[in-house]
Amino acid sequence: MSYRITGLDPEQFKPLFLLSDEELAERNIKRVVADSKPGFPCRVSLKDAQPGESLLLLNYEHLPVDSPYRSTHAIFVNENAQERYDEIDRVPEVMLARLLSVRSFDASGMMLDAEVLEGAQLDAAIPRFFEEPRAHYLHVHNAKRGCFSARVDRVK
Repeated sequence: MSYRITGLDPEQFKPLFLLSDEELAERNIKRVVADSKPGFPCRVSLKDAQPGESLLLLNYEHLPVDSPYRSTHAIFVNENAQERYDEIDRVPEVMLARLLSVRSFDASGMMLDAEVLEGAQLDAAIPRFFEEPRAHYLHVHNAKRGCFSARVDRVK
């Protein structure tokens, strides 16, 4: 079964990079500079930032559903990210080396299943989640810090 992993749309973040640090602080957003790799995973490109690159650390509503699972969490967005990750049947490198939490949801935003696994196991796990006919999409999180990583959809 084929699947598609997508990063976030960069257009929603571009105006934020034009704000001063004071204006960002008013919105509870911090501008940070990557000082190591890995450690600053961009949610648009699904790549770890290179040391010296500028990112925004902000709270993002990654699950805007009308269910008890509605959710927000902190994410990084790299200022250099121009295109969102959008690949079929390919797990991005940023996920391969991390401990992940994978959660499946039905069309109404109710969680159906969840599993914690090593990133190298994600490619094999995705089809298992989609064997459940009610599984509409998956959310992948970095298990240690809980940050949203990416969405996974079936390819029909």
